[in-house]
Amino acid sequence: MKPIDLSQPLNQDTPFWPFYPPFEVKYIKRKAEHGVNAQYIMSSNHMGTHLDAPRHFVTNGKTVDQLPLEWLYGDGVIVDLSDALDDLDVFTPDMLEKRVEIREGDILFINTGWHRFAQFGETPDEERYIQRHPGPHHSIVPWLLDKKIHLWGVDMISTDHPMNLPIGRFLGKGGLEHWQKVRRRVEEKFGADRIDEMFPEEAYQLTHNALFPADCFHVENLGGMIGMPELQNRRLTLGAFPWLFKGGEAAFCRAVAFVE
Repeated sequence: MKPIDLSQPLNQDTPFWPFYPPFEVKYIKRKAEHGVNAQYIMSSNHMGTHLDAPRHFVTNGKTVDQLPLEWLYGDGVIVDLSDALDDLDVFTPDMLEKRVEIREGDILFINTGWHRFAQFGETPDEERYIQRHPGPHHSIVPWLLDKKIHLWGVDMISTDHPMNLPIGRFLGKGGLEHWQKVRRRVEEKFGADRIDEMFPEEAYQLTHNALFPADCFHVENLGGMIGMPELQNRRLTLGAFPWLFKGGEAAFCRAVAFVE
């Protein structure tokens, strides 16, 4: 089996989630002085390609070290929606199932094409990557639960649509002008009269709030070779491998596809 990396690089240039602290790195030893190079980092767990464990939103939810290995590696699919999605678009379970067979218990990775706009992508655009990514319709939550999927992932900064995040919901209503643009764009795209229908209050951070209690968790900021044509809309062996972080609510991880 040939491993193919589906991860984004991570360093001090990686944009961080709004209002989270940035990634910091420095040398604490250097070869000339100490005979060895050693670095020190400080960061939140939510930068670059990372896995959110249920503990991220659930007080007594599973932590990274409590996730069974069989949930982190196995059969699955990469669904390619990159040709169907533009800024702030919404995708549905039906759109996913039209591309490839998704079986009960699969690992599901979704290629929206948004990895192109990440810091180390083909066409970096930090504002577009963070503020204008597409997202799922709230109907994806019961669908994922019905499919008994434990692990899914996206090549975006969040599994929720910006309008189901502080970016569009709170910061967009009365926040800074920079953030109000998100809500205006959504209203222009779908119509102001449809906002409450498409993004109801109960859908706020729904892929976190509703899925984590059921041990359905996710990887955010997928990237690497996720757009490779040979990987699209086909059955694969997939994995996401965080470090054994005891008590961790999330962890950096390496996401991988394995092909024959």
